[in-house]
Order: sequence, then structure tokens, then C-alpha cells
Amino acid sequence: MKNLSFKIGNVEFKNPVMTASGTFGSGKEYTDFVDLNKLGAVVVKGVSSTPWIGNETPRIAEVYGGMLNSVGLQNPGVDVFIKEDVPFLRQFDTKIIVNVCGHSLDEYIEVTKSLASADVDALELNISCPNVAEGCLSFGTDAKMVEKVVSSVKKEAKQPLIVKLTPNVTDITEIARASEIGGADAISLINTITGMKIDIHKRKPILAKKMGGMSGPAIKPIAVRMVYQVSKVVNIPIIGMGGISNGDDAIEFILAGASGIAVGTANFINPYATIDVLNGIESYMDKYNIKDLTEIRGIID
Repeated sequence: MKNLSFKIGNVEFKNPVMTASGTFGSGKEYTDFVDLNKLGAVVVKGVSSTPWIGNETPRIAEVYGGMLNSVGLQNPGVDVFIKEDVPFLRQFDTKIIVNVCGHSLDEYIEVTKSLASADVDALELNISCPNVAEGCLSFGTDAKMVEKVVSSVKKEAKQPLIVKLTPNVTDITEIARASEIGGADAISLINTITGMKIDIHKRKPILAKKMGGMSGPAIKPIAVRMVYQVSKVVNIPIIGMGGISNGDDAIEFILAGASGIAVGTANFINPYATIDVLNGIESYMDKYNIKDLTEIRGIID
């Protein structure tokens, strides 16, 4: 009997395979392809205190090895999420992780308070959101700000708090340590890498906002490196993501130190991606006679 489980706080996940926020909605669009009961968790789209309409279009662009997006966390707000999406997801034997977003610390706290009594299993704090009060720089690029935001949200959170790190920093370990000091129960990384694509015929950027977040296979080596670095400086679980398309990709992250893994952009190309990844992990365990993922987690020196 293979053991793929791990825990964040007091919540146990039956296997490491999750969806990456913003790439799976709340799962409704994928139920014709994916048995949600098989997933360790569904990490839903970003949820804000009030409805966000998102950025102007075009806001998606295909690039070599991945895609750029500047969707802008479009969502109907936390009240609609609790009313419509939570009951839907509770039909399935999977954990619910809510990605919490906001443009100010007060907005983060408002969403967290609204979710305190909701039937969800964990929160993922999106500190890649633009901080309006500080000139729209990301909350997650300054260690002192990260510690402040995480500790403030943690005081209000009734569920385990996962902090999602932006890779657009000089030293990812500094931000990871600040998250742990602030009270994070786990860390997820990496979020998208800022990129740009220009239409050489129209001689202007393809995205309306000019720049967007790059995701997909091309960023995987960067993501693996950052998971490896962070695993050496924190004592809390890590959810790794960034270009995971198959079981081999997932194993790479687990060897680097990840307890969980999230599948994102691959869902757009292959709606069966999460199940393919899970099957691939199990096949690897069979091939090398691994009974428990703790046998290989973080074994790279």
C-alpha cells in the first residue's frame, strides 16, 4: 500500500496533486474530464472581498514554452464564492484551498474573516497582488511587508494559512523565512514570472497591460531551483508548482523538497493533466519500490 499523504497544519491531504489557482476555476469546467475525488485538493481561483472585473483585453498570449496572462484575478467576490462554489466542491472527496487576494491588507483580512466560518480546508494567501497603498508594488517583494501581512492575516485565519510566493525577487529564501516567521503553515511557489511579448508587425505589446505573468514548462527549472532553496531554510511544508505537466515533473519537485505539487498551465492544454500527473507519481513509486513519498522528499543535498 503506497502512502502519498502529507499534512499542512491539522489538515491531511491524501495525495500531493492539486490544481494551481487561476487555472481550474472552481473545478466545474473540468468535471467531464477529471474525477475531483482523486485530487489531493482543488485550489480555486483568486477570491477577493468584492467582485473584480479583471484587466482589459487582450490579456492572454501564447509564448514559447508557456503563456502570458494578465487576467487580473477576475472573480465575483467572496460572498458568491461561499454561496455557489463551496457547496459544489463539497460534493467531492477532496480538500478545498481558497486563494485569497486583495489590494490592501484590509482587503486580505476582510476575505479571511468572511471565510472563517466557511466550509473550506485551507487558505492560500496571494502576496503577488499589487499593493495599492505602496504604488502597486507586489506585497511579496519586501520581507518586512511579507511578515507583517502574513502575521496580520494569520491572526484572523481559522484554517491553515499557505503563503504563495512571487519569484520576482532577488532572494526567495528571505521572503520564505519572513513568511514562516509571520506564521505561515506552508508555502507555495512559484507564482508567475513577469514577462512581455511584442507584436513586431503592429509594433506594440500584445497584452493590453503590456506585461503579464509567464507560466508553463519554460519556467520549471526556475521553480525547481526555488523550491530546493526554500526547502533548506524553512521547516514548514512546501507546495511546488511551475511547469508541471507529468509525473516526472512532479517527482522532480518532490525530490527538491516539495510535499505537495500544483498543476496549472498544463490544464489548458490537457484537461486530464492532474490525473496523468497522479498516475505518473504512482508509476514512479512502483518502478522504484517506494512505499511512502517521505522516502524521497527533499533528498537532494
